[in-house]
Amino acid sequence: MDSFDPVAQLQALASRIDALLERNRRLAEENRSLRQQQEQLMAERAQLLSKNEQARSRVEAMITRLKSLEQHT
Repeated sequence: MDSFDPVAQLQALASRIDALLERNRRLAEENRSLRQQQEQLMAERAQLLSKNEQARSRVEAMITRLKSLEQHT
């Protein structure tokens, strides 16, 4: 290939552009997938924090009841 051949240069440039477009498409898809995973993990985290708070409240209530029973005996 002659480095001064404009047709060959355009073909090489077109090939590089196609490769970049394909890479951009793959990265955009990966980014979309990662954002979706992040949203799911954040929702799961919120649920776990809520369950943890509920469990903590129940344990505190049990401790309070036990202390109350202890004082009455």
